[in-house]
Amino acid sequence: MKPHCEKVTVLAPARLHMGFIDLSGALGRHFGSIGVALNDIDTRLTLSPADGLSVKGPCAERAFKAARQLCRLLNLPENMQIDLSSAIPEHIGLGSGTQMSLAIGAGLNAFYDLGLSVREIARLSARGARSGIGIGVFEQGGLVVDGGRGPDTATPPLLSQMPVPENWRFILVFDRRGQGLHGEQEVSAFGQLPPFPRADAERLCYLLLMRALPALAEGNLTLFGEVITELQTAVGRHFAPVQGGIFTSPEVAAAMSWLQQQGAVAIGQTSWGPTGFCAVESPGLADSLSADLQSRFTSEHLHFQVVSARNRGAELTRQ
Repeated sequence: MKPHCEKVTVLAPARLHMGFIDLSGALGRHFGSIGVALNDIDTRLTLSPADGLSVKGPCAERAFKAARQLCRLLNLPENMQIDLSSAIPEHIGLGSGTQMSLAIGAGLNAFYDLGLSVREIARLSARGARSGIGIGVFEQGGLVVDGGRGPDTATPPLLSQMPVPENWRFILVFDRRGQGLHGEQEVSAFGQLPPFPRADAERLCYLLLMRALPALAEGNLTLFGEVITELQTAVGRHFAPVQGGIFTSPEVAAAMSWLQQQGAVAIGQTSWGPTGFCAVESPGLADSLSADLQSRFTSEHLHFQVVSARNRGAELTRQ
């Protein structure tokens, strides 16, 4: 099989995983989640012809494994070079694995004109085992809600996609020392958790549908943020026995508490962390709070970044 173009470039955005909706599965569907695509943090790669499979750049080992796996599954020649100009940092809650797999899959799809959908690439890459947020933000960006997994689910269905107001900003708090649970550790952690109370799942579903999403549609960050904080608190308490608390990192927890006292909303930890996040209504306020954070929390382990929501999905160009 020959390439159908000389070069393919793919940009896949990072995402915040704002929490699961139903960990009980009492009605037959497990998980369900909400999240948002981000600007400013992404995986960017370029595929071009080569004599064999070669990968250069950040997270090259993960990219090499993903490319080799997909080439074998799709019976494709490995005659390509993959150049990574950026990569979402691994295992800190920003969706690095899913975005890398989908970016490489989308690149191969365009390179060889395979006609695959994003969902088909996700299934081949074994993405979406629990959350469909990474798939949804790759497809469409913005804020997405997925419907979790039922008995016959291939990838969690996308239930809602909504644009996020352009002026909203998210402040991210990173702890350079740690990584969130992933791989076999994550599977083991889920197995150790007690059943999630059905009453909590019902309450969170109602708050999401009848408070958070309408608030987002009307641009009311305060009401939207209240629900995200409540969802994060409920899920964080449930995960606390295996991650050490509502936040994986005590130093991130301290910074998030201070931000909440300053009026930030949507306080939480993305996925297994250790990255914390919150939201504010304007770029100016976000920059001011970020500067105050850096002066108040001087640990060499903490790092802060202001990002905006990305209201479009991944980008792909052929040459």
